Amino acid sequence: MITRIKLVEKRKKRIGRGYGSGKGGHTVGRGQKGQKTRGKIGVVFEGFKVKKSFIKRLPFLRGKGRLSPRIKPVVVKIGSLNKLTEGSVVDASLLVKEKLVKASDAKKRGIKIVGGGKLEKNLTIKLPVSDSVLKQVESLGGKVEV
Repeated sequence: MITRIKLVEKRKKRIGRGYGSGKGGHTVGRGQKGQKTRGKIGVVFEGFKVKKSFIKRLPFLRGKGRLSPRIKPVVVKIGSLNKLTEGSVVDASLLVKEKLVKASDAKKRGIKIVGGGKLEKNLTIKLPVSDSVLKQVESLGGKVEV
């Protein structure tokens, strides 16, 4: 004859329901006196913190960074354009093809060419550029079309 062992899951003790519940009577595991033994404490309650409390700082946190653009373009440094061939037209599709920018980033965020390095080739750029890049491209005989 085979006997089966029945596994029983224990229920969570329900506090504050008398001695028969298995979790005391009187203080039911909450200690003796104090705020935590009585009612519920609010979610945003922080004690007596007034100067640095979260609630007082909220308006400042809400306004931080509101005026700056949410999505900034992908930055390509001008020195990395030396990999391209002389006289080529630089646009988003060319930069994706040459693996200088990810296709998903270019589509979602856009591209901007900034300084950082020295350009050595004559190029035609059809993307937004910084002032320093504009000077470099025009000094080499290239064009910038936005």
